[in-house]
Order: sequence, then C-alpha cells, then structure tokens
Amino acid sequence: MNKEIISCNNLHKSFFQAELEVPVLMGIDLHIAAGDSLSIVGISGSGKSTLLHLLGGLDAPTAGDIQIMGQSISSINEEERCWLRNQSLGFIYQFHHLLPEFSALENVAMPLLIRKINSDESYDRAADLLTQVGLNHRMSHTPGELSGGERQRAAIARALVTKPSCILADEPTGNLDRHTAGEVFKLMLGLNRDAGASLIIVTHDPFLSKQTDRTLQLVDGMLIE
Repeated sequence: MNKEIISCNNLHKSFFQAELEVPVLMGIDLHIAAGDSLSIVGISGSGKSTLLHLLGGLDAPTAGDIQIMGQSISSINEEERCWLRNQSLGFIYQFHHLLPEFSALENVAMPLLIRKINSDESYDRAADLLTQVGLNHRMSHTPGELSGGERQRAAIARALVTKPSCILADEPTGNLDRHTAGEVFKLMLGLNRDAGASLIIVTHDPFLSKQTDRTLQLVDGMLIE
C-alpha cells in the first residue's frame, strides 16, 4: 500500500460576509497516496481553489482535519506549517509568479536557497530541472524574456526542484493556448511519474482531467466520483 501524502476528513470551509455565513465546502473526505494523480473539476466559484489552498496548508478550515505526511496541520504553528510545505509540497498556479528581476535559473533555485542549501548544489539542481523541461538554452533569461509556455515550464521546474512528495496545481495551463497547454501538461504528468510525486490538479478543462488517474467533481460543496 502506497504511503498517504495528504488526507482530509470532514473538511468544512465557510466565508463570512458581515453576519452572513457562506458555506463553500461541506464535509470533504479525501486521501491522496504517493504517486496518485487526481483532477478536481467543477464550475467557476464551486470552491476548487479554496480546497486546494486548504490541502496545501495555505488556509485554515472552518472545521475538519488535514494531514500532510501524517502530520495534522492544525496541531502545529505557522512556522512549522511553512517548513512542512517547503519540505513536502510544490505549488503551480495559473500565473507563473516568477520573480521578474531574477533569471529562470535563479527563480528555480530560490526554494533551495531558502532552505539554505549550498548555492552550488542549488544552482546545479535548478539547471538539471530546467534542462528536463527543455529550457537549458533559456536559463539566463528573465521571465519577461520568456514566452508564456516557457514561463510555465520554469514554474513547473521551480515546483519540482525541492523533490516534493505532492504537487498542487491550480489551473496550471489556463493561461496558455491549447497546443502549449497540452505540451505543458504532458510534461507535468511525465515528471510526476518519473519523480513518483503525487499530483492534485484543479482544472475546468476536461481534456486535461481525463489524463489523470482519478477525476472528482466538486458540486454543492461535496466531492463526487
């Protein structure tokens, strides 16, 4: 049996507007094992991104428990949650969030440098990932000098450079044309398989969701197989 990477039990999330409670997630149970690939689909505003942020420890639930690598994130402080995220998770967003003043190589090495890993090793690992995503000739270029697809490839390399146990991706190809989106997603799945990391992707694109092992739909605050 594969090791469980992320799990949640009876997860609820509400937002409050003045005196009004707006429930978004209502009793989510989810278990992600090592090497799983999962798509979460649903209409705009259904709470897909909210769920992903909760699973990644970026937001706190209204009720319920989330565990990352067997550690309940409600039982640790913010500094410990940051460490757990940095050690175990990689995040990819619709917009690349690369730092504009740094080169592709520097952007990808950044998570390792934050860990205080030796700079030579950090840059070597970053260069290796950029080569794997086909950007070996673009390492010295800043994000402004890269195409949309190249920026997203660099963002994928940055998410993978720490060798995370799970990659959480929020509409990672939503800002790309169909051909580039297909290439980027094919790359994500290939690296997911090769690295053995789990993949949780939020998408509205049925073409992408059909390529993961499982697809769950978020409807009325509940996940449906």
